[in-house]
Amino acid sequence: MNDSIYTKIKTLPPLDDTVVKVQRICSDENSSISDLTKIIEKDPMLTANILHSANSPLYGFSKEVTSVARAVSIFGMATIRGFALSSAIKRSFAINLEPYGITSHDFLNISMMQNALMYNWYSKIKPRDLEVLSPASFMLEVGKIVLAKEMIENGFDSDFKARIKELTHPSDLMMLENDFLQITNEEITAKIFEQWNLEGELVNAILYSNEPDDAPKHVKDYARALKVVKTAINIFSQLDDVSIQNTLPLLDEYGYDHDTFLMAAAKVKDNL
Repeated sequence: MNDSIYTKIKTLPPLDDTVVKVQRICSDENSSISDLTKIIEKDPMLTANILHSANSPLYGFSKEVTSVARAVSIFGMATIRGFALSSAIKRSFAINLEPYGITSHDFLNISMMQNALMYNWYSKIKPRDLEVLSPASFMLEVGKIVLAKEMIENGFDSDFKARIKELTHPSDLMMLENDFLQITNEEITAKIFEQWNLEGELVNAILYSNEPDDAPKHVKDYARALKVVKTAINIFSQLDDVSIQNTLPLLDEYGYDHDTFLMAAAKVKDNL
């Protein structure tokens, strides 16, 4: 089964030229907001996607963002990079998450909520880490697209969907994916990122987000932050009382301040 999944990943189209240029600029310490703005403005579809994302109520801005330059100025280059990668996902995949019991709209909304929570949370505690965490938080669920396609093609999507209804905690989903396909969403997402030649920190932050304490030291904090966010927002629940309660032990374990996280969560929830 893994061979079939890996073949699907290997045959993915490469990132388009604009997104590759965005990646390059965001990785260059000498690049500027102006450099990034000029590249994005040459791509009307990417411009539209970024402005649509920037104006999502999830981020809670009082004024409409009407230009790419303004979006880059507000969010910073890392989050704009996340918007660009999200746009690449929409272009590269036919999104059918029926085995997971969610629609493509649900999938995209969950991804944006995860990013909004990460942005509102980490911008208050360690903004520099958003260079990795912002794009990573956008991409947490991408592997599910490949898993869902594999299940549909092999005819056990209905069984999987029925089993999901029996789960009581989002961490149980990793074991269910392993039961059916011997691989997890996070492992597939990491493979997709490797295929697209994204940096190792981004790949490993997602790969270890189920078991952050197994992560290499330099990505451990990234993996922990991602685990907190995907515990709070996932396909089962989005910032309800149960998911928030599930995050509190993780905040304690990883040494995060409750109030800072809960304020960020409240800001996102208030704008759902």
